[in-house]
Amino acid sequence: MASLVISDVILYLALMSIEMLEKHLRGHLEFEPRVLRKIVSKFQEKRLAKKEHFVHAGQIPNYEGYITKGLVRQYVLDESGKESTMYFAVADWWVSDIDGFLYQKPATTYIQALEDSELLVISKEDKAALFEEFLEMEKLFRIMTQKSHAALQQRMVANLIKTAEERYVDYITKYPHIAKRLTNVQLASYLGISHEFLSKIKSKQVR
Repeated sequence: MASLVISDVILYLALMSIEMLEKHLRGHLEFEPRVLRKIVSKFQEKRLAKKEHFVHAGQIPNYEGYITKGLVRQYVLDESGKESTMYFAVADWWVSDIDGFLYQKPATTYIQALEDSELLVISKEDKAALFEEFLEMEKLFRIMTQKSHAALQQRMVANLIKTAEERYVDYITKYPHIAKRLTNVQLASYLGISHEFLSKIKSKQVR
């Protein structure tokens, strides 16, 4: 009886994740129900324990992921081993080493779960097959890519013309639901400053 209840819960959570992905896709583009069902059928569930990696630099990333639960970060390491965070992603966001996934070459970034996380993932082969079968898929990901590029440009501009304090205020204002889940070290890594300097900025903001 207990195993039956557990299996029912797992099935329910899986269906909730699929419904979340369907809603996300419909938010970008209208789909016929038949097409939408075919698209989401190509995704598989992937669970990451806290600190587990979805992508390792130097390895070819086989999947692109849509997050349904949790918090992950994408980061790089320099020659000295210093980490620089590029991106934090939460539920309803996508994550991948784009260059490595698209061209099937070794990743240059790491993607790690900061909390126990759940994703729906799709392989390069399945994504390519959907592009071939449905014109809607190509349009969908073109729209998503354009939005991603716009966000990247905004961050690059901010890094060039804004102070660390201004960038901090921008982030906690735009993403308060993410910022409150991050440690000083994690957020400082994203802002490109030391966690000691971030502590000073926070103290100044409080005053």
